[in-house]
Formats: sequence, C-alpha cells, structure tokens
Amino acid sequence: MNSSDRTPADLLRSALAEDPARSAVTFYDDATGERVELSVATFANWVAKTANLLQGDLAAEPGDRLALLLPAHWQSAVWLLACSSVGVVADVQGDPAAADLVVTGPDTLERARACRGERVALALRPLGGRFPQTPEGFADYAVEVPSQGDRFAPFAPVDADAPALTVGGAELTGSQLVDRARQDAGALGLVPGSRLLTGRTYDTWEGLSAGLFAPLAAGGSVVLCRHLGQLDADGLAKRTESERVTDTAV
Repeated sequence: MNSSDRTPADLLRSALAEDPARSAVTFYDDATGERVELSVATFANWVAKTANLLQGDLAAEPGDRLALLLPAHWQSAVWLLACSSVGVVADVQGDPAAADLVVTGPDTLERARACRGERVALALRPLGGRFPQTPEGFADYAVEVPSQGDRFAPFAPVDADAPALTVGGAELTGSQLVDRARQDAGALGLVPGSRLLTGRTYDTWEGLSAGLFAPLAAGGSVVLCRHLGQLDADGLAKRTESERVTDTAV
C-alpha cells in the first residue's frame, strides 16, 4: 500500500488504484447462511454512495459525531469508510443522545431514538435488502443509498490529525488509526494478498482492526464471519479452504 496514506479513506483509494478487481470483504452470517463477496471496486462504490448520502442528504460535516450501532457486517465496514471519507467521527456503539446522527441495525432501534439528529436504520437483510416497513423516525438505508452518486468528493479536505474513530472509550485520529492498523497487520503476519478470516465483533478495536482496517492496510482482504460460533469445526475447515484463507483472528 501507499506509505503516504494517512486515513482509512486513503487506504481504500490506494487499494482501488492498485487492483480494483481483487476481493475486499467476504461476509458470512452463520445464523442465516448469507454470503456476500465485495471486490475493492464494489466496496468502494458502496462507500462512495454512502459518503454522498452522509454529506448530502444527511448534511454531515467534518467533526460531526455519528453513533454507529451496528454489528460486524459488510455494511458496517462501508459506513466506517464513508465516515472517514467525509471526516465524520465514527463513535462505535456510542451514545446516540450525544451524537449528531445515528446509524443503527434492527436490534437497536429504540436505543437509537435518543439521537435528536438524523437517524438511519439498516435492516441487515441478505443482499442489503430494505425493511418490510420503514421504522418510524428513521430513513431506510436500503431505500436511500441506491440513488446516490457513484463518485464522492468531500466538500472540505479531511484532516488526518482530527478525530476519526471512537471505540471502547479510546479516540483515534485518522493517522493514528492507520498507524495502528499497519502495526496490527504486521503482528498478524499480513502481506499483500493475505486473506484473514475473523469472527471478532466490531465493538472493540481488535475486532475492527482484524475485521477491516488491518487487512486493508496490508493490501489484503477479510473473510468477516458473524455468528461464527454456530459453525462447527468441519465447516470452518471447509470455509478456510474454499476461501483460500491465509491467516485467522478468531
């Protein structure tokens, strides 16, 4: 990857320039049987659309705080990179009442209502499907995002030294996040082309790093498994082989 990258959005741009066709995120939900694979190009397209939604329709600005109430999921990864693209602080499992806007899954809708700003809900259904009925007081992400533009340009340059992520009570700037992701990639033995399988949740730095940032920083990809505990040893071995996994962080 490019040594001059200083934000997660920079890392994604470098990945797109190097090899847009390679895998970025392969997602499994072992409670539902869902599998989704996103190339770098497809993932970047989702990020661009989401960043346009965030900056345009939701009027988010650099420095705004977004309470991200989502599990480990490919759409959560999209939102994390969209926040970085705009300069919005992603407050993972943060307090909606203290946030400028909130993004929530179906299990945390009531908690998310404490936010007085814009509220977006994700059904987290297979293939990014919408809610059968949009929750009252929320915009349905699956309804709003398809019409957004495929290219994104921030209204203001993103400051790599400004806060970018809060998780587990710790706050990181964009450059600190990238540095930690690179260090973690080294500790995990990741190199360009690595395929890291992880079942860690997204509510800790370790989970976010293994599930997105470290593979991205290394020029690799992630096999992100939700509810991995429901997969038996034989199933895990088969997945490891079929997905050409090189490293694990479970």
